[in-house]
Amino acid sequence: MEYRFTDPQIQRLREYGDDPRDNSVFESEEERDKAFIKLMSQLSSKNEKGIKDLIAEPRKHRLVKLEQDLAAALIADGFIEVRTPTIVSKAALAKMTITEDHPLYKQMFFIDSKRCLRPMLAPNLYYVMRKLRDHTDGPVKIFEIGSCFRAESHSNDHLEEFTMLNLVDMGPQGDTVEKLKKYIDIVMGVVGLDYELSREESDVYKETIDVLVDGEEVSSGAVGPHVLDPAFDVHEPWCGAGFGLERLIMMRDGDGSVKKTGRSLNYLNGYKIN
Repeated sequence: MEYRFTDPQIQRLREYGDDPRDNSVFESEEERDKAFIKLMSQLSSKNEKGIKDLIAEPRKHRLVKLEQDLAAALIADGFIEVRTPTIVSKAALAKMTITEDHPLYKQMFFIDSKRCLRPMLAPNLYYVMRKLRDHTDGPVKIFEIGSCFRAESHSNDHLEEFTMLNLVDMGPQGDTVEKLKKYIDIVMGVVGLDYELSREESDVYKETIDVLVDGEEVSSGAVGPHVLDPAFDVHEPWCGAGFGLERLIMMRDGDGSVKKTGRSLNYLNGYKIN
């Protein structure tokens, strides 16, 4: 009979940075449990050293550093950084077709009958993009990096508060899809991950150009004109993409759980402190 790490053991290992997806096989429960204890001891020691190194040599949180590096790269390419409210109206989301019968509606955190914490950045960026059009005839290139909120099932791959980077270019010069590919390449170059592109169906945008790392989706991009555009008074070509930064960090740094990468009371720069 073959024995593998139990689900609680796998979860514990992930909490300390290991992701035992190699499905190690043991000949007995005793052998498995001894291997688990040895591995936990190694990970615990490594974790403690990491915390002590942080205390001895303070440095930026890796999420903050990625945000700053991405902002610098996009600004260098001509994008304007914007900051928009975290609270959005149901009416703004309805323009994105997110109404009571939409799957995302059930994941939203409402603060009253008309407003919620934003589940995405897109509605606000649509609004800002359209207003900036009144001030220029050239391309309007904007991006935002900020928190979004969705009621997610507890897992190693999702957070209820997560950080999105959304970028959009309205009226791009040249081929819209090629522009989108260029912007994706800028972002992924800063992150430091190899990737491939795939076209997929979407609940909101109907079709997206997804960014895949080792077969896992880390970003969705889209191009317009689009069926959603008239609701925001947008009537010209555009391209845009959204990236979940915590997931990118998790995949880049080999963390076993996305919980290690973002805002947390339990982790600091990936090290478990509780």
